[in-house]
Amino acid sequence: MPEYSKSPERIAELTKEQYRVTQQDATEPSFVNEYWDNKAPGIYVDVVSGEPLFASVDKFDSRSGWPSFTQPIDPKYVVENPDTSHGMVRVEVRSSNGDSHLGHLFPDGPQDKGGLRYCINSASLRFIPVEELETEGYGQYQSLFETPQEDASDA
Repeated sequence: MPEYSKSPERIAELTKEQYRVTQQDATEPSFVNEYWDNKAPGIYVDVVSGEPLFASVDKFDSRSGWPSFTQPIDPKYVVENPDTSHGMVRVEVRSSNGDSHLGHLFPDGPQDKGGLRYCINSASLRFIPVEELETEGYGQYQSLFETPQEDASDA
C-alpha cells in the first residue's frame, strides 16, 4: 500500500493558490476553479499527499461553483473538524496524512445519497482520469467505474 504524507518538497511545488488553500485554509473563488464542472470519470486525490479522496461517481452538481461529493472514497483519508471561523459553525474537511485544508461538509446534499455535501476546493485536488488509475498507482479504485455484468443465470 502506498504511503501518503506531506513533504517539504511537495509543498514547495504547489502553486500560490494551492498553497493558500491547502496550507492557509483559504477558499478559492466559485465557478472559476479547475474541477467545479469536471464530468470526466476518475478520482480526486490530495494535491499534497496523493491520498485518494473522492470519486467522480459520487460527484454532483450542487450549483455552488465548487466540486461537491456525497462521500469520500475511504473515510480514513478524510478528517472532519469543527470550524467556527467567519462567525459560522461549520465542519472543515482535511486530508488525514497531508493535513491539507480541502473544504467543508454541509448537510444539504442529495437525500437519496445520504444528505451530505463535501464542498471541496479544486486547488486542494489532483484529478486522475479513470484510464490513468493503474499507471498512477490507484488501480485498486478501478472497480468504482466498472458496471456490474448481468449474471447469465439471471437472464
